[in-house]
Amino acid sequence: MKKIALLISVLAIIAVIAACAPAAQPTAAPPTSAPAQPTAVPQPTTAPAAAMKAVTLQLQWVPQSQFCGYYAALDKGFWKEEGLDVTIKPGAVEIVPQQVVATGGADFGVAWLPKVLASIEQGANLVNIAQPFQRSGTLEVSWKDSGITKPEDWKGKKVGTWGFGNEPELFAAMRKVGIDPNNKADVTIIQQPFDMSLLLNRELDAAQAMTYNEYAQVLEAVNPKTGELYKPEDLNVISFQDVGTAMLQDGVFVRGDWIQDAANQDTAVKFLKGAFKGWIYCRDNFDDAVNVVLKYGTTLGKGHQTWQLNEINKLIWPSPNGLGIMDDAAYKQTADIAQQFAIIKAAPKEGVYRKDLAQKALDALGSGVDTKGAGYQPRQVQITKGGE
Repeated sequence: MKKIALLISVLAIIAVIAACAPAAQPTAAPPTSAPAQPTAVPQPTTAPAAAMKAVTLQLQWVPQSQFCGYYAALDKGFWKEEGLDVTIKPGAVEIVPQQVVATGGADFGVAWLPKVLASIEQGANLVNIAQPFQRSGTLEVSWKDSGITKPEDWKGKKVGTWGFGNEPELFAAMRKVGIDPNNKADVTIIQQPFDMSLLLNRELDAAQAMTYNEYAQVLEAVNPKTGELYKPEDLNVISFQDVGTAMLQDGVFVRGDWIQDAANQDTAVKFLKGAFKGWIYCRDNFDDAVNVVLKYGTTLGKGHQTWQLNEINKLIWPSPNGLGIMDDAAYKQTADIAQQFAIIKAAPKEGVYRKDLAQKALDALGSGVDTKGAGYQPRQVQITKGGE
């Protein structure tokens, strides 16, 4: 019995020792290839994540080439290089960028200057800090057989506009030739959808269009009489740039109280610098820029976006004063027409726009960057059926 008890004690001690010993490691199989080398840690080219400043940009419409510069700045990391984490908020019919920015829903907004001036007159504290678009792209389009070739010809006709603050140039052109848009005896104003269906169906005599969007939609449609796409010679086009009521569009604005802070001014310069790099990219890297826009969910096809970017570039380039710098004469024309033709009641006060922040952004880009585009030449873009 003593031997058995001794044996049991020895076995118990061995078990305890085994339990306390480290587990055996499996023998590694010989490698079938050279072992992977440690990956080098890339050096950050942007500000550390903790230092990134979050800001928001409110657009006035859905993703499309009209906003290519901003999507390029986001996609190519131009804002990240400035330490900014930018969120782009698409627009819609019911979204008014001026209201969104004025109420703190976004730091930056994009809108037509007449709309911003009207919002300021109504009490919004807003300031335009950059004006990338140098000219207007608004048209009024009619069929060749309508006989409408000048604003006077709208009298007694059914004339379309989108409304929602997009009508100032049209109404100013009407009043300039003695047509009261509020008098049905003079003209019938039709609120058209944001397409050219009413014109294509001949439900109105003239339709509002942008050079970069709705005008192309007509040319992308099939003429049922010929079975081919409509051609420019099938249309009469009145450009507000030509009739003298063109107003500046797609300016960048912020809240007046927000931009008083020195830190926010620094943020604004960085934002503009990245945006300007984006617009330059869209000019100099045309094909890839179209793909960037398509990446962000546009509902329009590649053919249409290609046409649109070409037309948008025409509105920006050349920029004789430098990209984004407000042209004082163009501003005065916009403000004068807005007041003269009842878009606003009184002349805007001083300080509704400033050029210093845009100039600082241009200076920060360096002298080697072409910010004027004096030699810019648009492309020849082929219209495609349905914009595909």
